[in-house]
Amino acid sequence: MADFFTHFSCVLDVGSARNAARAMTIYLDLLAEYQIDDAGGIPFAVSVEPAHGAGRLWIRDDRTGEPAQVVVFVLRCAHKFRLTGRWGFQWANTCTRPRVNAFGGGAHVIDLGSRETVAWIATYGWLEDTIAGKT
Repeated sequence: MADFFTHFSCVLDVGSARNAARAMTIYLDLLAEYQIDDAGGIPFAVSVEPAHGAGRLWIRDDRTGEPAQVVVFVLRCAHKFRLTGRWGFQWANTCTRPRVNAFGGGAHVIDLGSRETVAWIATYGWLEDTIAGKT
């Protein structure tokens, strides 16, 4: 039996320690909205770590994560704190055993000011399209 994981670790600068504390409420509200608890598998973890700075959120998976939920969270923070500029993160898809098509990854870039996706890629779809001559 193989276990599949999605791993990521990134930082979002929300501007201040006060905003970082307020962002934790946004995070908890998101979990409640999706009725996610520890038993259901939290799609990502958020904390403020001194090593990253008081106004920066460390966003990561604890065991496996959900990149789409990270995007939702970051967009909510961008709206609440009027963030601007571009922000992005990347992830890796892994497996505990060698399996065909079990490994890959992706990346997502957001314009925080417009709350729009600038670009994203998932390597599985890219690989399939490139092999098929679609790109």
